[in-house]
Amino acid sequence: MALSLQMKRTLHVIAALAAGAASVFAFAPFGWWPLQIAALGLMFSLAQRAASARAAFVLGWAFGTAMIATGTYWLYVSMHDYGGMPAPMAAFAVALLATALGLFYGTALWTARRIAANAPSPWTLLLLMPACWMLADWLRGWLFTGFPWLAAGYAHTNSPLAAYAPLVGVYGIGLLVAVLGGCIALLLTQRRRAPMWVALALLVALPSAGVALASLHWTTPHGQPVSVRLLQGNVPQNLKFDRAQLIASLQLYRQMVLEKPADLIATPETALPMLATQLPAGYLDELAAFGRDSGSRLLIGVPWTTAPGIYLNSVLGIADGDTAAYRYDKHHLVPFGEFIPTGFRWFVDMMHIPLGDFGRGDLQQSPFAVKDQWVMPNICYEDLFGEEIAAQLAASADRGAPVASLLLNVSNIAWFGDTIALPQHLQISQMRSLETGRPMLRATNTGMTAIIDEHGRVTASLPSFTPGTLEARVQGTQGQTPYVRLGNGAPVGLAAIVLLAFWLRSRRHRSRTAWAD
Repeated sequence: MALSLQMKRTLHVIAALAAGAASVFAFAPFGWWPLQIAALGLMFSLAQRAASARAAFVLGWAFGTAMIATGTYWLYVSMHDYGGMPAPMAAFAVALLATALGLFYGTALWTARRIAANAPSPWTLLLLMPACWMLADWLRGWLFTGFPWLAAGYAHTNSPLAAYAPLVGVYGIGLLVAVLGGCIALLLTQRRRAPMWVALALLVALPSAGVALASLHWTTPHGQPVSVRLLQGNVPQNLKFDRAQLIASLQLYRQMVLEKPADLIATPETALPMLATQLPAGYLDELAAFGRDSGSRLLIGVPWTTAPGIYLNSVLGIADGDTAAYRYDKHHLVPFGEFIPTGFRWFVDMMHIPLGDFGRGDLQQSPFAVKDQWVMPNICYEDLFGEEIAAQLAASADRGAPVASLLLNVSNIAWFGDTIALPQHLQISQMRSLETGRPMLRATNTGMTAIIDEHGRVTASLPSFTPGTLEARVQGTQGQTPYVRLGNGAPVGLAAIVLLAFWLRSRRHRSRTAWAD
């Protein structure tokens, strides 16, 4: 018996939900990146067959909601397990976030179907839907301060598409992924030979070109390698702000710093979980004396205050016995974690977390000198915003200032427990190395503390949820990749041109139809 139209629509929505959830397995720690391309192929084919633009919207919304909910379920852990928020409210908050972010993808497919309605073409699948989908990823990455976690390109740090990162960044890779998905959708829905041959050619050519691009090196070694020690204290998040644990944390990191010299010693974000002005007398002076006597330079995660009521999430640089030689202040803050959006104080008050509104550092901040290397810190969530890191590097070069040769991410994502958030964040750091052609050092509280080379490869790491020190010699690099110079301009500009071209084509087709009538 033939299925009713309503039953078919329901099955299509279920398929979109399943495809969105399955696409999460393309990201770390699983790394099944072909699954993402296949999921997008199914999604685009369903949208192409949908009865209307509104039906396509529902399918895209379902896919995006399932992807975000499945891939960021660990937000529940931070709100409920560590924040003490009631379980139903925490689950509702995750679901609400996912459904809200899913709107970007529903709107993307609605836009594609609306533009193509008057002039359907195989190129809708190969160009228009991929362009709209990538723009949804990009908009999600900056609108309302941005939440670019699970942007499609991140799944490809170890795929043949990784070599495109120095050219077009994570969103450019996302556009290529969507084009490959469109190729699969076209093969599923078309019977005309010419478009099918184009789709098959692209499925071979785009990954093959990525393999060829991998032989290009956009940056070159700079100076001499430096010795680094990255500290991982593994302080339990539920105890971090307990008075007894505060004292234990100070003793732990003092011992870890003083254990052995290195050119650079770095702690995780807020390793010292109290304002620098509240530290015991002589604490920083002892670290500075060790650094001076051993030739070590230190980057210490500690909150800072510049005036009463103004707090900064900072990394303090200690060099040559000077406890105030350098300071980096976090500028891209986490909503609800480091600043409270207007009207949401009630929501934050449901959690028993010492949160407040932090001040913002400047976007352009100087790197920290370590011998003949220059180290640019970023704090936790900030390394999700590759365009900002690229802009820092480009701006330093343009004004003739020292340009970072090494990147350093200091994080504390113990808030998310033993979940896929940790390897996902490591993968994000790998993308930043690929985009900039620079090594990334990662010092984290519970994991994943690691060293990533300029090709995005993890060369050393510590086991998660164990205290330890990662030691290595790291070679910095110099030079600018095309992405550092252009940022997201190339993929976003190309996608915008595609939309404009299809829109103009649709208008011309509508005008001809109206004239004929």
